[in-house]
Amino acid sequence: MPSFDVVSEVDFHEVTNAVDQANREIETRFDFRGVDAKFERKEDVVRITAEADIQLDQMIDILRAKLVKRSIDPRVMDIGDQEHVGKLLHKNIKIQEGIESLLAKKVVKMIKDKKMKVQAAIQGEKVRVTGKKRDDLQQVMSMLKEEEIDTPLQYNNFRD
Repeated sequence: MPSFDVVSEVDFHEVTNAVDQANREIETRFDFRGVDAKFERKEDVVRITAEADIQLDQMIDILRAKLVKRSIDPRVMDIGDQEHVGKLLHKNIKIQEGIESLLAKKVVKMIKDKKMKVQAAIQGEKVRVTGKKRDDLQQVMSMLKEEEIDTPLQYNNFRD
């Protein structure tokens, strides 16, 4: 029986490369000359540090551009609140991976509401969709691509 998985995955090696490129750009930019600003990545969190609010906003834009160049959807960025420590400002940007249970339930409900001849089941941080025909599965993929979902979805493990 044909099936595929709906997942939300991020290549963290590419995130590391994007953070390194963003640090290099900050070192060479004129408006950041003499400013204590940097990007740091630990696990699934990128911490940005700067001296002013406007610099933090510019750094978020720089990181977003570097992620896009590395084929990572910028919607995976969950920008946290601003912290003020001494003369420096910090923001934590969490890189979201996996489908949360609420979104998984929403995806399953969308598939069932379309009354297609497929079954959708939540399996951890992914949704498995099975059906008798490949064409039905491809219709589900195109329907999910058209929906406005705030988390980027990928479709993998397609089996015939």
